[in-house]
Amino acid sequence: MKRSEINAALKEMESMIQEYRFALPPFCHFTPADWLEKGHEYDEVRDNMLGWDITDYGLGKFNQVGFSLITIRNGNLAMKDTYPKTYAEKLLYIKEGQYSPMHFHWFKMEDIINRGGGNVLIRVYNSTSGEDLDRVNDVLVHVDGREYLVPAGTQIKLTPGESITIHPHMYHDFEVESGTGSVLLGEVSQCNDDNTDNRFYEPVGRFPAIEEDEPPYRLLCNEYPQPK
Repeated sequence: MKRSEINAALKEMESMIQEYRFALPPFCHFTPADWLEKGHEYDEVRDNMLGWDITDYGLGKFNQVGFSLITIRNGNLAMKDTYPKTYAEKLLYIKEGQYSPMHFHWFKMEDIINRGGGNVLIRVYNSTSGEDLDRVNDVLVHVDGREYLVPAGTQIKLTPGESITIHPHMYHDFEVESGTGSVLLGEVSQCNDDNTDNRFYEPVGRFPAIEEDEPPYRLLCNEYPQPK
């Protein structure tokens, strides 16, 4: 992705966050110049990859496969003594036409919450013992206190305010219902570890390759300079 495309995507997400009056923590407003002056007091942000994020799953088709997000808080499974939080929180911004590919988490349970905008469609499958899609058995879902069974591959529609619990080993993907507009999603979960806890049905990457055609508006969570 070009840096100009990343900047535009972050500003678009920021605009929707402001529209729905979700206040971000101070580190989300730091400029690249600010980060050059931040010392070890912000190691938690650096070590736990808090802040702005973009994924195109390494495919280079951000407007078709990918979305923008912010990790607001997170523990660290590899550094439990230093960062003992057992939970994480994110905001995700997904536009019509974008798609998050089918995957599950080995350990993490998460709630996906429609915070505002259009409707999000989350397709669910059980996984087999061999980590394939279980296309036969019904899926037990939990949606805002309601427990019920749906056929394998059902898309659960979440309108603003609705949420679904995603259990470990439950395959899921998501996209925006056509014609309803961009969606601001919340994620409340156990600790997030994108390096070890994502099992994608089709192999994909994570961060985009960046072409620097203009200065960054915000640094992404994998770009922070180390303190002096």
